[in-house]
Formats: sequence, structure tokens, C-alpha cells
Amino acid sequence: MPAWTSRRSSSGTKRPRPGANALRAAKAAVFLAALIPLAKLSTGAVLGTLGANPIEKIIRTTGYWTLSFLLITLAVTPLRILLRQPWLVRLRRMLGLFAFFYGTLHFTGYLVLDQFFDWPAILKDIAKRPFITVGFPSFVLLIPLAVTSTDAMMRRLGGKRWQRLHRLVYVSAAGGVIHYLWLVKKDISDPLRFATLLTVLLGFRAIVLLRRRVRAVSAA
Repeated sequence: MPAWTSRRSSSGTKRPRPGANALRAAKAAVFLAALIPLAKLSTGAVLGTLGANPIEKIIRTTGYWTLSFLLITLAVTPLRILLRQPWLVRLRRMLGLFAFFYGTLHFTGYLVLDQFFDWPAILKDIAKRPFITVGFPSFVLLIPLAVTSTDAMMRRLGGKRWQRLHRLVYVSAAGGVIHYLWLVKKDISDPLRFATLLTVLLGFRAIVLLRRRVRAVSAA
């Protein structure tokens, strides 16, 4: 299964796809839709409608959408295969970068709004609070994935090395789910839904890899 920010098909061959105008329209629609959570947060901050604890609202909402976009990104390849719509892979890079974008907002909100750059307190949180201990490296793993998301970086690293690096997205997503599960104290329904979806996606990946190995052995 190809990596999170790649827009190429796993086989590397050209496949049927919608016209250029339709593809641009789809990308524009996804881009605008991905900005809706930020627009709602910004509007709420201006109007003062984020509730009694607006800082917590900002941090939790951006964290929620970080994990959402991570799992949506990982779902692109299964959907491409199941729906037989190879053009969907063209949206994957944008979705992956939005996961990093919201992750950056999430971490920045914690760093600036919650901790006010109090580095000793931040380091203490990372060491003492399990959900932050897991969440921090999960975000850090997204940084090299975003930096190497371009075609130029793919060529520089080489296809196999690039794909091995970008498999870290599964580690980041798993860490994000654990981070969310440990953060929530009462209603864990949302974290469990994320955990279920990630389990399904990992299971799909395992099945695809197994089928490829079986075909390779049969062809040998």
C-alpha cells in the first residue's frame, strides 16, 4: 500500500482518471472542506462562542481533526481499490498535509495558549502525563513525512526508502488513537471509533500484502 502523501498508484502505471477540470474541481472541493473546522474555530474565537474553556476547545478540536485527516488519508488506498477509482490517489497528498496542518495547530495551541512556552512545564508534561508522552512523538513523526511529501524528495530518497519512511504514518496514527483514548476520561466513544477504523485499515493493508505475497509465490 503506497505511503500517506504520495499521489501515485501503487503500481506506478498510468490509470484512467477524470478530466483535468474535474480533478481540479475535486481538489478544490476537498481543500475548502478541509478548512471548515478551522473556519468554525476562528469564527467561534472571534464571537466568543467556544464555551467556558476556549483554549481546551481549540486544542481538542484541532487534535480531533488531526486524527480524522490521518485516518481519511489512510483510507484513500482502500477506497481506491474497493471503488475502482484510481484518481482518488491524487487527493492523498493534500489530505496528509492537512493532517500535519491540524497537528501543528494542535501542538501550537498546547505550546502557546496552554503552556505559554513554559518549557520546564512542557517537558514535565511529556515525561509525567502518559497521553502527552504518546502524543508528542506521534506528532513529531509527521514532520519528516510532510517535509518529504514532494515528488522531488521522493526522487532524492528513492522509491523504496521513501515508502519505508512514509509507513511511519501508521505508527503516528496508532499513537494518536492511544493519545486520544488516554486523554478522554468519561465518554470514550470517539476514541473507540477511531481505534476501530484504524484496525480495519490495518487489517485491509495486511490482507493486500498477503495476497501480493501469495501471487508472487504462485508466479515463481
